[in-house]
Amino acid sequence: MLAGELYQADDPEIQADVLRAERLMERFNNAPVDDPSRREALAALLGELGEDAWIRPPLRVDYGTNITFGPRSFANFGAVMLDVAPIRIGADVQIGPNVQLLTPTHPVEPGPRRDKWEAAEPITIGDNVWLGGGVIVCPGVSIGENTVVGAGAVVSRDLPANVVAVGNPARVIREIDPDS
Repeated sequence: MLAGELYQADDPEIQADVLRAERLMERFNNAPVDDPSRREALAALLGELGEDAWIRPPLRVDYGTNITFGPRSFANFGAVMLDVAPIRIGADVQIGPNVQLLTPTHPVEPGPRRDKWEAAEPITIGDNVWLGGGVIVCPGVSIGENTVVGAGAVVSRDLPANVVAVGNPARVIREIDPDS
């Protein structure tokens, strides 16, 4: 699964990992706002939670353990991070509300899809990226450092560093001076 090869999600080992994630998501999403166990649940859920990083609940993941959430990064309400493959989020990243990071893929051919075969491709978000509200990042996409993705954009291909991208599919509309 993590290598991007076809797998079936009803495998007992995979289902045990899903159950673990669901329990930790429930603890995180339902903990009182001032309860220290909220951060503990988030740290236990994710593969890595950087220093001074935070995600506002509710959060939805497949496994959580395949997510690296960098230092000082922030995700607003309603993040969906389907981490069948690794999701790497750099330092100082800002993620707007209702953003979706989607690594799973399904066969185009109807037979394997009907037989419940799946695969996944990793997502990488560089340092100091800003994803506006409602952005969708598709499987296999990398977004370069300092890039800004406008609200509602669908990122289906890699984006370079130091640009602003908008639309569906997301397209670069201007460059950013990284030294400004």
